[in-house]
Amino acid sequence: MAMKRRNGALMMICAILLPLYGCVMEVSGIPVKSYRPPAADLALLEKQRQEMLAEVSKMSQIKENNVFTERRGVPEYIIGPGDVLTLNYWMPYSSQSAAPRGQGTVEGFMLNTFDVVVRPDGKITYSFGDDIPVGGHTASEVREMLLDGIRHYIRNPRLEVIVKEHKSKNVLLFGQINNLQTGVSGPGKYPLTGKITALDLIVSAGGPITGRSGGGGVSGAATRSDYWGAANGDMRNVELVRNGKKYTLNLYTAMFRGDMSQNVFLENGDVITVPEEPTFAQRVYVFGQVNSPGIFRLRDANDVLTAIAQTGGTTPVAIKSDIKIIRGYEEGQRRPLVLSVNLDEILKRGDLAQNVPLHDGDLVYIPRMIIGDINEFINNINPLLNFTTGRPTDFRSAFWKDPNSFKW
Repeated sequence: MAMKRRNGALMMICAILLPLYGCVMEVSGIPVKSYRPPAADLALLEKQRQEMLAEVSKMSQIKENNVFTERRGVPEYIIGPGDVLTLNYWMPYSSQSAAPRGQGTVEGFMLNTFDVVVRPDGKITYSFGDDIPVGGHTASEVREMLLDGIRHYIRNPRLEVIVKEHKSKNVLLFGQINNLQTGVSGPGKYPLTGKITALDLIVSAGGPITGRSGGGGVSGAATRSDYWGAANGDMRNVELVRNGKKYTLNLYTAMFRGDMSQNVFLENGDVITVPEEPTFAQRVYVFGQVNSPGIFRLRDANDVLTAIAQTGGTTPVAIKSDIKIIRGYEEGQRRPLVLSVNLDEILKRGDLAQNVPLHDGDLVYIPRMIIGDINEFINNINPLLNFTTGRPTDFRSAFWKDPNSFKW
């Protein structure tokens, strides 16, 4: 009766973990020696990467978009609805007020200032004109338009047009950006004031977070909050979303190598995200029959042998000839890829082909000869479950408290 209950419990646990782990105890896996990524998939990915780089390069070389345009070789902001313009007029005045117009001695000019808001229809109205269409034009173009109108009222007028407030064009900035104690900084909504690059925006908003080391010691004992709380900004993989399409920008080359081919000029409505640096974000999970199962940085456990060494080695009951690597869901795959590694071949025969390199998010599972203790098995994978669910999870206590609550 006890054996029947134990077998039934094992089936329940396997059914519960099946969606996440593919029930790895019963999956033979693909021998690492025989596994090769499909050539067609690799060719497609490389083609897509090259096409994206070509598009990004064009974005970094443009001379105009919806935000700015070049006039006489100088980039100028394109005015739009909501922008606030300041119009400064210098009108000549005479010291001889009774003298005929235009015949007195001119001693100076009188300044008149008007602040006007561009209406939703792109037009403005002020003292010298009604319904003047300024939307889609630059400040210099608006100046010429207004001068033509006021020459009927003022002889030799002097006029300056300044965009006082830029409100018609904006970008969103997210991710690992510094919040400074002074000025506007950090993630948020930023106005575009002209010809601005992605790097210009990030620097003006406070720059990427750098110099934090709290996430450097990730291990099986690290908590989720400790792990995620101190992430630096990854300037090699800045994300740009434009018109529903996603691009990846390597701004590190612009910062330290002078290569501006990926430092794109921003467009109205762009979304920029500075992700977490891979040093802190990339990790692997090692669980099963090892001395210290847990979560490890990929750079410290970049292959199977190194990952197992980080745990202190396998236990005496581990089946080292059939270690499983569960590689997570990827685009175009219906289920995880499961590889099978023979650790004995590495240790006893020096077959380094078995020492497969690990990827970010890989799960390394070292099985035991006989899983006779359900509690021990659940204990071994609890660190992984706690991390992936984001909260403490004790399946063992829940199962024995109410076995009928587990359905499959």
